[in-house]
Amino acid sequence: MKLTLCAIGKLGATVENNLVKDYLNRASLTGRGLGISPVDLLEVEAKRGAKAATSALLKAQEMEAIRSGLGLSSDLGGGILITCDEHGEQMTSRQIAQRLNAYKDRGERRVTFLIGGADGLDPALLKTSAFSLAFGPQTWPHALVRVMLAEQMYRATTILAGLPYHRD
Repeated sequence: MKLTLCAIGKLGATVENNLVKDYLNRASLTGRGLGISPVDLLEVEAKRGAKAATSALLKAQEMEAIRSGLGLSSDLGGGILITCDEHGEQMTSRQIAQRLNAYKDRGERRVTFLIGGADGLDPALLKTSAFSLAFGPQTWPHALVRVMLAEQMYRATTILAGLPYHRD
């Protein structure tokens, strides 16, 4: 199974980006024995139009950039999509690991975690996702959400591998 963390925008040479890459590398190494191929990071830069564009228009443009970046068809097919959204489910690390394991066991080839831009995600993406994940009721900086999600992806692989990283 292929795991991807897809996010709108590019972090560049930042401490947060270094952490994201480190956690995804760890997840890749741990996941290898589980049948999880190297975990990818896909940063999608949306082509934005006029400065006065509405939030809905920006979300639609970002959705098209995401589709293109992930190689998805217009019906948003191509594996399991998990969106990050403030109104999503608050899950424990074990619950995230259990969902990933269920997808792997049923033969899903690709699971993509998606972080939208500053205006959130287009409703069409939210509707087609397997579920939406929330990191609590607080508002988090975009770069920190990436770090937290990458760490949860790593944590899920360690839980599935039976490693002692996670403690309940």
